[in-house]
Amino acid sequence: METKRPTSPAAEEILGGYFPALDHGFVALVDYMGTDDDVERAARVSYGYGTRKVSATRGLVRYLRRHRHTTPSEMVEFKFHCAMPMFVARQWIRHRTASINEYSARYSLMPLLYYMPEREQFALQSTQNQQGRDAGTSDAVYAEAIERWRSLREAASDGYTWMVGEDVAREIARIDLPLSTYTQWYWKINLHNLLHFLSLRVDPHAQWEIQVFAEIIAGMVKRVAPLSYEAWVDYDLVGQPMSRAELEVLSRLLVGGEQQISARDGASLDADQLKEAGLSPREVRELIAKLQAPARPDFELDLSKMKSAEEVGKTMSEAVPGSFE
Repeated sequence: METKRPTSPAAEEILGGYFPALDHGFVALVDYMGTDDDVERAARVSYGYGTRKVSATRGLVRYLRRHRHTTPSEMVEFKFHCAMPMFVARQWIRHRTASINEYSARYSLMPLLYYMPEREQFALQSTQNQQGRDAGTSDAVYAEAIERWRSLREAASDGYTWMVGEDVAREIARIDLPLSTYTQWYWKINLHNLLHFLSLRVDPHAQWEIQVFAEIIAGMVKRVAPLSYEAWVDYDLVGQPMSRAELEVLSRLLVGGEQQISARDGASLDADQLKEAGLSPREVRELIAKLQAPARPDFELDLSKMKSAEEVGKTMSEAVPGSFE
């Protein structure tokens, strides 16, 4: 059956497919509305589909992203089905510009699936970042943590299963399930707000576990709206804003012509001159980092890992406590 809707063949290839995340989680693109063509069409509001070259669409999409004209990208929508540990969900839901419907543990029985960190993710508290982790700890500490986690989760599962079996209200039976328990939801968001979410959550400073989900979603955006994805990577993700002082420093080192940029003869700035320009030592380090050519990340999806809805549903249903008639 033909459709009059704009579609992306690359997105259609993964539509309804489930991509594993962490040990029991997943992300699925269950629907989308619009493509890069809709971003351009909303911006121009004066022509139909198929009347512009891809190069023209790319130029406009990049112009809009570069100059922060965001409304046209709000015309493209994504709907995802996701399962993640509750502690990841609590970070995720901080992005409030989305529609969400979460699995109800008041109404339904919870699949008793828990997140268990791999050895390489088990680390010490960072001494630099109060929200982060640092280098790894010993095998002995990790082994002890695993045993303690298993013991706690077994007790939580036993308590939950017993209370449900005794017909205790589900909204009460659930209250001691740990933050490692997997929840799931449907999440609908427009392209503009999704790219903002990704900018924060694929960042190395985000908690590693939510980065895993964000990277999968980035790969899905790449398939639905590849030109918008490319512009986001170039201008937002690896692009860097410049302060007034930073621009002043660069203007002392470089000179621009009509169609060229040249280095000023013998130009250099020492620490005192950088301070005079208004840069603190930390800002100097940050400017030097900005001047390094960044690598462009590639969030390509591994299609060999894609699962069907039936496979995922079977795993979830098997983790629900036995039937209580």
